[in-house]
Amino acid sequence: MSNMLNVSSSPHLRSSHTTGREMYNVILSLLPATIFAVFHFGLYTLLVILCSIASCMATEFVFNMITHRKNSLTDCSAVVTGILLALVIPPSIPLYAPILGGVFAILVTKCFFGGLGQNFMNPALAGRAFLLISFGKVMTDYSYDTVSGATPLAQLANGETIDILDMFLGHAMGHIGVSICALLIGAVFLLVSGTITWEIPVSCIAVFLVMMGLFGGQGFDPMFLAAHFCGGGLVLGAFFMATDPVTSPMTRTGQLIYGALVGALAALFRFYSGMADGMSYAIIISNLVVPLLDKYIIPVPWGVGKKGQVYDPDEKKKGFAFPKSALILMIITAIAGAALAGVYATTKTTIDANQEAKKLQAYAEVVPTGKNFEYDETISAAVEGLNGAVYGDGAYGKAYINEVAVAKDDAGNVVGYGISATTMDGYDGEITMAVGMDTEGKILGVSFTVLNETAGMGMLVNEESWRNQFQDKQVDSFVLLKQGGSTADNEIDSVSGASTTSGAVVNAVNAAIDFYQNYLAQ
Repeated sequence: MSNMLNVSSSPHLRSSHTTGREMYNVILSLLPATIFAVFHFGLYTLLVILCSIASCMATEFVFNMITHRKNSLTDCSAVVTGILLALVIPPSIPLYAPILGGVFAILVTKCFFGGLGQNFMNPALAGRAFLLISFGKVMTDYSYDTVSGATPLAQLANGETIDILDMFLGHAMGHIGVSICALLIGAVFLLVSGTITWEIPVSCIAVFLVMMGLFGGQGFDPMFLAAHFCGGGLVLGAFFMATDPVTSPMTRTGQLIYGALVGALAALFRFYSGMADGMSYAIIISNLVVPLLDKYIIPVPWGVGKKGQVYDPDEKKKGFAFPKSALILMIITAIAGAALAGVYATTKTTIDANQEAKKLQAYAEVVPTGKNFEYDETISAAVEGLNGAVYGDGAYGKAYINEVAVAKDDAGNVVGYGISATTMDGYDGEITMAVGMDTEGKILGVSFTVLNETAGMGMLVNEESWRNQFQDKQVDSFVLLKQGGSTADNEIDSVSGASTTSGAVVNAVNAAIDFYQNYLAQ
């Protein structure tokens, strides 16, 4: 009896690659990027990362407790989701965002579908998509420690020169996981340890770069391709997100096709989307194709002549039958995508022209004696010299100077300036306005070009009676009186119940005054 064989159910292959070990490897691989982010962006970023991790772990723990499931925190998959989610959001984002994103990523994308191994898309990317839809403004505000500016890809799209070495090392604007060097160190560890294989990242990056070279408008220029390689989350997505074993194909051929699809979609989104980082959506859409790839790309079984033919004596051989519902959905999606791309392409010029006309109309409103508005090279150079940073090192909150238009009369004499200023401290985010000043520094008027505050409260700053408090005043700066009762020229009464909006506008006007005094005063 002691020599009897112990027959157990399949699978009979054994491996040291357990779920816990794989998750530990991913955590280790993300440490270089995480440590660099804290060093580069500051300690607040560490708090963002910790909140994201804690939210994911707490959500999974509470769900398991309520549903009487076994505690699954020991596999560390929730920790991985928390870190990945944190690495794809801005460094100074409010703490409620990573907390809510973590809850959505774990609860909706993972737990509601059966837990680890049952989710149909990458939980971290699902959490990021949820945050982009729900909190678009804070998810696109990459400022940190009073430093702000456009991301490198946005600068590249505007024709500006970018430093690729800074992008590679991580000294650039972007999400928390911005260091390509640190990410590649982690990627090498994943490959060497056998946690991931090369098929998905290599096919993804190769197809992406080929498409950028063919359709990006600058050919296969090495610097152009290097900039797109280092930007937009390509490396983080290709090595750490697309390779998620739960949401990627099982076969090598399927992985090559899947990686190529991710790269192609990411390139298309970067061409035609208004958002440079389309990598998240490229992976999410490709995740939905994985079941088809696993169903129809079948390796050759041992002892079977035809590829994909599996012997089943109780079932007749079936031919390939593409699901009609999937085919219909793909056709509808392709038609809708083509229609949207066509509408965007045909209306972009008109939209840009309308925005420029709206801006000039605002300048004409705040400098009524101006008949023509022109851009002066010296003044524009001074604005560009600010590098898009928060103006005045934070003395005026998150206020920015966008541009300055010189107002001239019919005889060509300079009669004033229209200064475009933005503040991100509004109750609902961005407020952009035109501040009109004459050549002596007197405020001629204020007009809003972007204002999305609360109706009946913050929107009251657009009332003429409130805006007129600035008119015909020549002061070094204004002071907001929350209780009202202003008597001096430099005092502005706050809108009742909307001191946040009122204060943001006052700060932006003060930034415009300071810019005039430093760059425009004769």
